[in-house]
Formats: sequence, structure tokens, C-alpha cells
Amino acid sequence: MAIPRQYTAEDLLVRPVADPLDPDLLLRVTPQSAGWDFIFFEARRLAEGQQWSFATGENELAFVNLNGRYTVHSSRGEWLDIGGRVNVFAGAAHVLYLPRRTEFTVQCLEAGEFAVTWVATDEDHAPFLTKPETIPTSIRGGDNASRQINDLLPPGSPVHRLVLVEVYTPSGNWSSYPPHKHDVHIVAADGHLIESDLEEVYFYKSDKPDGYAYQRVYTDAHSPLQQAGFAIDALVRAENNCAVLIPEGYHPVVSAPGYTTYYLNVLAGSAQSLANQDDPRYAWVKNSYTKQDDRLPLY
Repeated sequence: MAIPRQYTAEDLLVRPVADPLDPDLLLRVTPQSAGWDFIFFEARRLAEGQQWSFATGENELAFVNLNGRYTVHSSRGEWLDIGGRVNVFAGAAHVLYLPRRTEFTVQCLEAGEFAVTWVATDEDHAPFLTKPETIPTSIRGGDNASRQINDLLPPGSPVHRLVLVEVYTPSGNWSSYPPHKHDVHIVAADGHLIESDLEEVYFYKSDKPDGYAYQRVYTDAHSPLQQAGFAIDALVRAENNCAVLIPEGYHPVVSAPGYTTYYLNVLAGSAQSLANQDDPRYAWVKNSYTKQDDRLPLY
């Protein structure tokens, strides 16, 4: 039996870029660069008074403010004074959803950064803005696997494919734990979805410039990728403004002691869902929690 080709951390880590032709770009992921089908992702910055224009084409798109304030003018409407949080640790995001065949311009009112992500669609949905005060938040896990979740664009949203989540992991804690995966589309006999096949981007921020997290990404024998002769078992060091690609496999995260880790999750694939399965070796941990980390909620 041939030894499967092993993905490395360098295959999965996307570092910030310095593009002289596009100086406001922080980071970019495309299906071509990631080796998958759906997700485009960019993190961008603008100075006060600057603007950035784009067209969704045959894609649905979400705009997420990281910090700063913006107005968005589009062929489908206008949204004034989006944003205002000092940084991602100060509150939940605004999320603007735009359908396919929309032209728009982001006008910067106060210098900051934002993320945009888009995926191909053949469906038409109405544009909408979700404000921070209406974002569902929760504490997930327990003990040193406690983390805060902001469901920016959760399953059941009136969109086609996109799912967006913000996660805050305190110093020394684990998240995306127990390790889980969503790389096979499995429907039960009664029709409910057991697992969906999703691509995923983790975009990282730390509450201090030198902060970092570690993320392990690994497949098992059930992975379609591994069955095709490829395997993933990589430990990725994710620093501020880096992204980690999850094409398949389990993907737990641990935040370095002394630092609070933020990541923006973008998911898209076979369903607008977060249906997943835990690594059966570690699923028992869910039943062992005795308390919630008193550092949460963060705000």
C-alpha cells in the first residue's frame, strides 16, 4: 500500500501579504490557492475617506467589520455607519449579506479592517444587515475548553451556502474541541443531516501583537482525501492576521498562555449547516466538564 502524500503546515497556513498593486489587502484565499471548490476570502484595510468597490457576480457575499466604521452603497441598497467596535475583542460584528449580481462600494468613515467572503450560488436571496445587538452569543464547552461563540450567519439564515461564526478562546484554553470534522455529507434514514461536507477558513486575531495559537488538522481513514491517497496531520502556528485552511479533517485549536485568541470561521459546502462528528477517541471529554471559565463571556 502506498504511503499517502502528507499535507504540511505550510500547505494550510496563509500568511498576510504585501501586494504593491493592492496595498489595502491583508490576506487572500481563493479556491485555486486553497485547492477547493467554494470559498473566496479576503481581509482588507481602509484609511478614513478611502473606498473599495467590488461586484458579487454569480456569488453570494458577506461583509464583516473587524474594526473601523463604514458605509456601503450598492445596486441593492445603502447601509450607513456599519461597525464602530474598537477591535474584535470589544463586541460582536456587523454582518452585511449581499446576493449575486450586486455592485457595491465600501466607504470608510473611520480607519479599520474588514473581511469579505463569497461563494458561488444559483439562488437569489434578499440583502440584509445583522447588527451586533441581535447576534446570538453563547458559551460553549467547559473548564479549559470554554470559549465564546458569536453566530454571525448561523444555519437557518436566509442564504444559500455561507455560514459565519466568531470564536473567542481565552489564554491557555482549547476550542473546536473535542476535535470534530465535517468532510462527508451523511444523511440519516429519517432524513436528518448527520454531517455536512464543508470547506472552512479560520482567520486569526490575537489581543496582543505577538500572540498566537496552535491548530492541529488531521484526517482519518474515513476522509475522502485520505481514501484518495492524501493525508493531513499538521500542527499549524497561527499568528495575528493569519488564516488556516481546513479542506478536510479534525481541527482543534489551543490559545497560547497569556493571550486571548479570536478567529472568524467561514464555512461553505454541501449544506448551510454545521453538522459535524467528533473524533470518537475524544468525544467523552464533553461529559467531563464541571464548570464554565469565569473569564467568559468576554463582553
